[in-house]
Amino acid sequence: MKFQFIDAAKESFPVTRLCQVLDVSQSGYFAWRSRPASPRQREDLVLPAHIRSAFTLSNETYGSPRMTRELQNEGLQVGRRRTARLMRENGLKARQKRRFKRTTDSHHAFPIAPNLLEQDFSATRPNQKWNADIS
Repeated sequence: MKFQFIDAAKESFPVTRLCQVLDVSQSGYFAWRSRPASPRQREDLVLPAHIRSAFTLSNETYGSPRMTRELQNEGLQVGRRRTARLMRENGLKARQKRRFKRTTDSHHAFPIAPNLLEQDFSATRPNQKWNADIS
């Protein structure tokens, strides 16, 4: 973590001063820069591609637990927290479908409007009866 900070800030400040402030050795920093990526870091570069493809196939509804099971079914060794971290770093957030909410009670006990009017829509003169549709 300190070496990453030094690597990001080395254009603004000298490396020797950054190493002194963060209490690390310069040789340790330069060894870190020349060190190859670990197997886990290499896997972390490949896994997001698998996660993105499974995420799009699920219509962006899979969270980390279901995504972990999906990846494990593909034969990848991955845990839920690692999956959650990789999803968070790549901006993948599950969207849950909204539940259907019925707004009309079709089985109510009240009379229906045409029964109240007795369906008498005839008028003897203009503007005697008015009708409106609220749908």
